[in-house]
Amino acid sequence: MFTIEHEFDATVITLVDELREGQRPLNEDVVILAFDDRVVIEQADPDGVAVARITLSLEQLDELRAALNLPEGNYRLERE
Repeated sequence: MFTIEHEFDATVITLVDELREGQRPLNEDVVILAFDDRVVIEQADPDGVAVARITLSLEQLDELRAALNLPEGNYRLERE
């Protein structure tokens, strides 16, 4: 399950971990904040004490998107 919310300066996507009964333990929700110039990914640790935060530039996000569909190797995206 996921939610999408539009706030003043960001779009917030929350990915909620769901599973069928008897499967692995649930992971904490992943929150993705999309700004004009960056994307921030957050997830609380299992104890709920700290939040891990990763900030990607839009260029890094493009590279991640491409990497998900490519075989092993080194690549450089051509920028216009």
